[in-house]
Amino acid sequence: MTTPPAPFSPEQQQPAAPAKKGGALLKKVGGIVVAIVVALAVKLGLPYLTGDAPVHAKAGECVTVTGPDNDPKVDTADCSSGKADLFKVVKVVDNTFDVEKCADAGELALAQQLDSDKFVLCLDKVAK
Repeated sequence: MTTPPAPFSPEQQQPAAPAKKGGALLKKVGGIVVAIVVALAVKLGLPYLTGDAPVHAKAGECVTVTGPDNDPKVDTADCSSGKADLFKVVKVVDNTFDVEKCADAGELALAQQLDSDKFVLCLDKVAK
């Protein structure tokens, strides 16, 4: 014959904790909010942090144009730098992507967009 186990002392007995219904929901909502914030930061902020944001140069400034024709990178530069691919901005046409607006000014037209601002840079090659 075996003896029954001894009953638990009051210190050993712990009542079951009530389930937290709002905790799981709060974690899910918090996770979704964090995901949205990260996605917006990457979408809106990453080009500015990496320097890939388009440059809205002014007439008279110089820029370098590098990269492929379908994704050119434009950076401001010193006009006396003597860099390859150095262009002077002859004219800036705002609120359009129409590169034909540069037909009377410059040898190269480059359409750009910065946030909701769209514009065309009319450029002339800087002689070395």
